[in-house]
Amino acid sequence: MTTRQARTLPLFALVMTLASCSIGDVRRTAPAPEPTVSDSASPPPPVPRPVAETRTTRLAVPERYDPAYVEFVDAERGYALFATCDGRPPGGPDCPALLWSTRDGGRSWQSLRHPKPVAENQQLYATIDVLALWAEPHGWWTSTDGGETFRRSPGEAAPAEWQEAQGRFQVIEESGKVGRWDAGVLRPLPNQPPVPVVQTVTDGGPRGVGSSHHPVIVAGLTEDGSPSVASSWDGDTWERGRVPPPEGEIGVLRAAVTPNEVWLIGERPDRTSFPALWRLTNLTDWSRVPAEGHPDSGRVVPLGSSTAAVISPRGAGAVIGDHYLDLPWPVTAEHSLRVLFDGTLFAAAPQGVLLGTGEVAERTWVAVNLETD
Repeated sequence: MTTRQARTLPLFALVMTLASCSIGDVRRTAPAPEPTVSDSASPPPPVPRPVAETRTTRLAVPERYDPAYVEFVDAERGYALFATCDGRPPGGPDCPALLWSTRDGGRSWQSLRHPKPVAENQQLYATIDVLALWAEPHGWWTSTDGGETFRRSPGEAAPAEWQEAQGRFQVIEESGKVGRWDAGVLRPLPNQPPVPVVQTVTDGGPRGVGSSHHPVIVAGLTEDGSPSVASSWDGDTWERGRVPPPEGEIGVLRAAVTPNEVWLIGERPDRTSFPALWRLTNLTDWSRVPAEGHPDSGRVVPLGSSTAAVISPRGAGAVIGDHYLDLPWPVTAEHSLRVLFDGTLFAAAPQGVLLGTGEVAERTWVAVNLETD
């Protein structure tokens, strides 16, 4: 799934941060939802089960470095960027950026050569195919071989290799139209979907979680704030979706693809109240998911098989069918949560990252910790 991308770094970094996680991120993450009266009055959630394994590695990194920003792209492959020292911004030769990678789920880490270690601002972004580094003000460096070699792209605009890795169909920021990548260029579709304000475009292709094929889904709002959805198998012919009206107001409508389902998530205007939810029942019809018993606030990550994970002030839970259930995952409201390329759950908080393998809500969790000398 892709959201609207900006031409300049600040908004682009913000959008990607919402989909990323860290151990000591140099980027600002969204605050966790605040507890509400009804959340506090609910029965206590189950005691989280301990992680099945803790993988701690001491790296040859001086102690003055702050905790690394860590990204995983699947259960085995990940990257770590040490980019600040003693709480100070980078930029001097006494605190060059240090880049590491793992190919065994964080059991061991290997040092990579950072192509521009001294810069005013260092960032790392990663997908299954592309590793991208931002070194302000010098530009971008991208790698398609796991960080062995890099290609420089000057300027603030994210390079085409990185943007194209986010999905074949995307929103063109300048116009708000839907485009398709063709020979390294995002070209507007001749036939635009009938969605007045486009907010989300799903790729629909076989790559990604589950490798199952879904139509391209374009989701957004009408001028009066009602949900608007269209779907297509080829990006040329569009079917308007039939979406039951939500209970309450929504500010952003997101589509999310799982191995065997497509969901709509209607984020509330305050971005913390529990969202409105729908599941696709056929190519054009959506059914509302009541999520009975859900907390008043929370972030939702669809997992498939009529199940969506929920992170709230109560900790972890799930919408299973039409009902909400607390889960004994070792995941708290401080964690961000997303699904990786191979279906692994990646949860990150200031204190560390967790990898959850398994199926749907049945997960075995591993903690990955990095220590400095």
